[in-house]
Amino acid sequence: NLYAQEMMDAYKYSQSDLHGTARFSSMAGAFGALGGDISSMTTNPAGIGIYRSSEVVATLNLSSIKAESNLLGSKSDQSKTKFNFDNIAYVGYFPTGNYSGIKGWNVGFAYNRVKNFTRNYRTKGTPGSSLSDYIAALTNDLAIGNADYTGNNLWLTDDYNPFNSNLNHLSVAGYSGGLIATKNLNQPGGFVNPFYGQLQQSELTVVERGAIDQYDFVLATNISDIVFLGATFVLTDVDYNYSSMYQEDFSDKSYSDLYNSLATEGNGYSFNIGAIVRPTDYLRLGLAYNSPTWYKLTDYSYVDAGSDIPSEGALDPVYNNPSPAEYKLRTNDRWIFSAAGVLGQYGLISVDYELSNYKNMSLSEYDGFKMENENANIKDGFGTSGTLRIGAEAKITPQFAVRAGGAWANSPVKSHIKDGSSEVFFAGTIPHYTIDKGTNYYTVGFGYRFTPRFYADLACVYKEYKEDVYSFSKIYDPELDKDISSTPASMKTNTTRVSLTLGYKF
Repeated sequence: NLYAQEMMDAYKYSQSDLHGTARFSSMAGAFGALGGDISSMTTNPAGIGIYRSSEVVATLNLSSIKAESNLLGSKSDQSKTKFNFDNIAYVGYFPTGNYSGIKGWNVGFAYNRVKNFTRNYRTKGTPGSSLSDYIAALTNDLAIGNADYTGNNLWLTDDYNPFNSNLNHLSVAGYSGGLIATKNLNQPGGFVNPFYGQLQQSELTVVERGAIDQYDFVLATNISDIVFLGATFVLTDVDYNYSSMYQEDFSDKSYSDLYNSLATEGNGYSFNIGAIVRPTDYLRLGLAYNSPTWYKLTDYSYVDAGSDIPSEGALDPVYNNPSPAEYKLRTNDRWIFSAAGVLGQYGLISVDYELSNYKNMSLSEYDGFKMENENANIKDGFGTSGTLRIGAEAKITPQFAVRAGGAWANSPVKSHIKDGSSEVFFAGTIPHYTIDKGTNYYTVGFGYRFTPRFYADLACVYKEYKEDVYSFSKIYDPELDKDISSTPASMKTNTTRVSLTLGYKF
């Protein structure tokens, strides 16, 4: 379990973004009842049954990501621009020739980048307590039930590595790097902050890279132009890279730093099923279920904990994880309820409501044994989340259409985690984390048909993602008989993405 991920890491790999074709994006992904767009196979695959011809599409994206943080009035901005090839897809239409009953079969394949992790952010200021206070409190708390938490057992030798230890990895790295000290080398507990000066400033710098990619295989059918059914089998790849540097400066010119890097890779599978009913030419109703994704993941870790106290000298040990951690993750599932109005050849409007159950996320060892403590933390910290998506399209001419939409997703994180009143558990040596405070999307776009077969769509998606950034969690220190906590920085990540889709029908 020391190698395994914890509740916030499970949540990170359970999220997705608004991605797909430009038409899908420009209407905020509200295609659960509409169908007729290749990207609908990622939400309601019954929408592929709407097709009356075969089609191939490809989508290019240009994204600008800007993260703005504010820690007690100290502000910091970080930005990144990225070009991606995010979507390519094919749908084949095979009519049966029947006038009623099953009128046709549709099969399809799509590649979609459903999550882009690329982001840089920085917080700077005075968070309240020191990271050394936190590591000392964590180690003292663990020592209550485990007599192995002594200075001698945490101490560094030439071949010692915290990732090989059965003790808490951050406790071992912190003690070896001089971030904490002990009153008695042979007795459990008694760990303290070794810095004499006052904490003057802390700075956290984080760089994230990577993506979640999906490969969708869909089968759909049309029954009498009234009922459309579909199913998608999904293969998913995860590639995530994280690095952080946390530094603290004290009034006596002492300093400490904690550098971490984490690389996670793996793959998973899931399925989507759905139905669309068209009771009249003007109304469509949709229902879809998106299963959890069952992942097998591997972590590669690195930590460098260092300190310099003028009266005692510097320490700076560096460690790699020689045995990558392997584990399994089951993400949340989703229900999508949809309705759409089609106004003849003039336009349409569509609404989706997505209900996600994040408390059903689950972690397990690679051999399948459940991580009971971690899963209890997930159920205690997460609930359900609702996402409302609205999209509209107006036909200005038979060839030219304009589109707009919006999506609003609330956070599934429970209030006692959001307000920082409860401890947030972590794994490995990374104590930093963010708390989701909600996501908004605003979208516009247009499309033009050059010929009955060839078309181009353009979309602009503005995403606003709000979070709180914690250097470390609130924790009780039994040695000092008081709570240790860090002041969170508020952060807003704004992403502007322009998508171009080219499509050809045949």
